[in-house]
Amino acid sequence: MNDTFVTLVGNAATGVDFRETATGGMARFRFAVTPRRWDREKQVWADGHTSFYTVFAWRTLAANLAGSVSVGEPLVVHGRLKVREEEREGQRRTFVDIEAMAVGHDLTRGTAAFRRVLRAEPSLTARTPKGAEPDDDDPAMRQEPAARHEPATALSPVS
Repeated sequence: MNDTFVTLVGNAATGVDFRETATGGMARFRFAVTPRRWDREKQVWADGHTSFYTVFAWRTLAANLAGSVSVGEPLVVHGRLKVREEEREGQRRTFVDIEAMAVGHDLTRGTAAFRRVLRAEPSLTARTPKGAEPDDDDPAMRQEPAARHEPATALSPVS
């Protein structure tokens, strides 16, 4: 187990490309990370060089990414770092990929409302014919409703 794990904070640079596979699905998107530094001379924040990564996810995480992430959204990505080199058009190029283990919205830059996806028991899904819609009355086949989300408000001082 000599993997290198990283946690990156940045923005989704592309939409999530989701594809069904024999093992349950794969998602891929580009992720941009731009460091910000305080410029003491100018007294302003300055953006550094943007690094781009290709993030891959599998199975449930892949499906949830496809339904949750849009271009430009701030994210936190945690996963295995993979660096590969390829020769393209006579030039040696280096690519940096992240095999995601967890991805979430960066709550320092906004709010999010979490919706848990309920998984059906295998015996219940086996009863649904292929191509047929699941029974809406079956609680195992429904998504949990989204909790009402209200932004935090400042508390007034107690006198």
